[in-house]
Amino acid sequence: MTAENQRADMQGAHCDVPADLWRACPDCNQLLYARDLEANLWVCDKCGSHFRLSVWQRLQVTVDADSFTVWDGDLPLTDPLDFPDYLGKAQKAREKTGMSEAALTGRATLDGIPLAIGLMDLSFIGGSMGWGVGELVTRLMERAIDQHLPVVIFCASGGARMQESLISLMQMAKTSGAAGRLRAAGLPYISVLTHPTYGGVTASFAFLGDFIIAEQGAAMGFAGPRVVEVTGLRMPPGVQTAEFQYEHGMIDMLLPRREIRPALHTMLRWCML
Repeated sequence: MTAENQRADMQGAHCDVPADLWRACPDCNQLLYARDLEANLWVCDKCGSHFRLSVWQRLQVTVDADSFTVWDGDLPLTDPLDFPDYLGKAQKAREKTGMSEAALTGRATLDGIPLAIGLMDLSFIGGSMGWGVGELVTRLMERAIDQHLPVVIFCASGGARMQESLISLMQMAKTSGAAGRLRAAGLPYISVLTHPTYGGVTASFAFLGDFIIAEQGAAMGFAGPRVVEVTGLRMPPGVQTAEFQYEHGMIDMLLPRREIRPALHTMLRWCML
């Protein structure tokens, strides 16, 4: 075989390698075999960096297989301010994520324990909270009361949705009121803070859980670092991290991803005895 033929064969073999076979770690830049990464719950085995998860991946690593049933998956899109190109952007987000909004809610089981679960996804307009997210979270808690279910919400958000202005800010009060009714009904609410959790979500239902768990390495706070920089203020390093919040008593547990499901199982079993 000539050298040219060998090169052609090598190039052909290279083209057969799937593009998604390897993933680069965003922190240490190590190449990770995709199947090994999935088996490790999308956590880098070199530096411990936690990859962002879609809601579907989060369900896969959290609840029993085939146990999830979607609630309110047909929620309509709204544009209260007639904001330019907002509906078009939201429709593209729906097509990209397979979600109707930046939150997905429903019923599932975790090791056989039934629960109401909500999950947020940064891929849908930055996980921002507008009317749709506020309505989904509120309905989730209200259905949990009706069905006597504990609630678990995985939070991930850039904050309130600017395209809905005051309508989005009103969702802070609405979801907080729903969390209060859930507590009055004697049902547990576990909030799991993932990377990142900012703004109106932080200032409402995310920090109202009976138990607040933070995933290792998550960023959290009210105003994000870029917003703070605009004011000219300087933030001390590490303030908006799960580790800092845990050290200063703002959250109850700081866990790596692999320990979150077992912790949820233990808390749910104790609370629902």
